[in-house]
Amino acid sequence: MATISFRQACVAVAVDGHPEPKSLLQDVTLELTEQRIGVIGANGSGKSTLLRLINGLVQPSSGNVSVDGADTVRAVRAVRRQVGFVFTDPLSQLVMPTGREDVELSLRRPVRNGPERRRQAEAALERLGLLSLADQSIYELSGGERQLMALAAVLAVNPSVLVLDEPSTLLDLRNRELLRRTLSGLDQQIVMSTHDLDLALEMDRVLVVEAGRVVFDGGPAVAVDAYRALVTNGLAAP
Repeated sequence: MATISFRQACVAVAVDGHPEPKSLLQDVTLELTEQRIGVIGANGSGKSTLLRLINGLVQPSSGNVSVDGADTVRAVRAVRRQVGFVFTDPLSQLVMPTGREDVELSLRRPVRNGPERRRQAEAALERLGLLSLADQSIYELSGGERQLMALAAVLAVNPSVLVLDEPSTLLDLRNRELLRRTLSGLDQQIVMSTHDLDLALEMDRVLVVEAGRVVFDGGPAVAVDAYRALVTNGLAAP
């Protein structure tokens, strides 16, 4: 597994009309080496910011983040070759009319030969059971099928790390289970934010994020209990 390192990573952004920047993430120091890592927390807690630091979609305002020693700012191209990112809404990621075209697009740079690119795209689609849907409009697919198409496009380039930002949020129960089974069969190291606490319990390690800080880091069962206690205490506060 890759080693994903955060060293006192902070993220702050300017806000119109305010003299001070708004803090999104504060003083995160972690070393992630497990195969399945979950990130849980309320909306707006900083989960997405934490994940986007891993492949350079967001840059730290201070501190640093690296993947196997490659800094996500100074060596962002090398990092993105190693780290694939799947967004919450697949329609923000699928830009071509069909899934086949999207997967081929993701392979355009690493695979210059057209027939070989098509072969590799079909292999990626077949791996996820999507070949029969490859030429359908993405707008004719179910939410789960779209999410798997986005996943196929990312996996086609064979990243060693897969980062998923709340991939099951827009899915119904059937498609959520389909996605869960697919992810459980992957060899990649996975870092995933989720509101699905049952899914979080299947991870090797879980981080709890609250108000821009990692407030708990540990095994899945104790992390989920800690998050539930955090929510309960928040509801009980006056």
